[in-house]
Amino acid sequence: SASYARVSFQAAYLKVHHPAEFMAAVLSNQGGFYSTFAYVSESRRMGLEILPPDVNNSEVAWTGRDRTLRVGLLAVKGLSQTTRERLITRRRQKGFDSVDDFFDRVHPDEAEIRALVHCGALDAFAPEGNRAVLLWELARRVRRRSDRPRSRLLFAEPAQVSPILPAERPIDRLRREFAVLGFLCSGHPMTLYAPRLQRLKTVKAARLNRFVGQQVRLAGWLITGKKIRTKHGEAMQFLTFEDETGIVETTFFPGAYRRFCHLLDHGRPYLLSGRVEQDWGALTLTVEGVAPLPAG
Repeated sequence: SASYARVSFQAAYLKVHHPAEFMAAVLSNQGGFYSTFAYVSESRRMGLEILPPDVNNSEVAWTGRDRTLRVGLLAVKGLSQTTRERLITRRRQKGFDSVDDFFDRVHPDEAEIRALVHCGALDAFAPEGNRAVLLWELARRVRRRSDRPRSRLLFAEPAQVSPILPAERPIDRLRREFAVLGFLCSGHPMTLYAPRLQRLKTVKAARLNRFVGQQVRLAGWLITGKKIRTKHGEAMQFLTFEDETGIVETTFFPGAYRRFCHLLDHGRPYLLSGRVEQDWGALTLTVEGVAPLPAG
């Protein structure tokens, strides 16, 4: 107990006095009860700014300084350890000054380039932040590589200027970023569902204390949970959801569990309906209805 108390005090002290460095260490450790998604959301609620991955600024691990967190390259899905290490080694010799410079010195494969584009790690090389241009550069590079054996004998390849391309829709940009990172740097993914939630008149997590004893509808992202059995052997669940304002602990009693367990999957948004309960100051939602939340 004394050892646990000491560790708890140390963690609390670091979280209060060095929040960015503390959360960077937690995220880099890739452990704990919650997912990376939940820790990023907590960092944002602490007032920290989440900076996207960047090939000229990100380390392999997450880094924290002042009130900012920089996403580490280990958060980019599909980026191999070999490519991460090569990137850091080449950058120490000289920073990357163009997308072609990066391609030529790091040699990522096509899937890795797409992941880096979609998560924003190459935005510094995109005209006005237009990631469509970066994908065009990738397509040009792939085609040049396939054509090279036939063309290299007679003529040098003419220089090509990137075309003017329409930027992708903001919502598509955010969805692709989320697919690569598992979270959004600019905000909570529930913002993708804002238009629909306005029509449904849902309650935000931070305002649940105003509705104790009442029936509410709440939209939340499923982040973790625990399945148990009652003294009669029936299955039930305690699940944790969150929106951009906070975390909500929910209870699925056996009846609700039997009706809705087949719908539930981690890392997805749901529309919940139920009764707000308060026990010893802790708020919970006793769930009576669940529906997957489609975008739009």
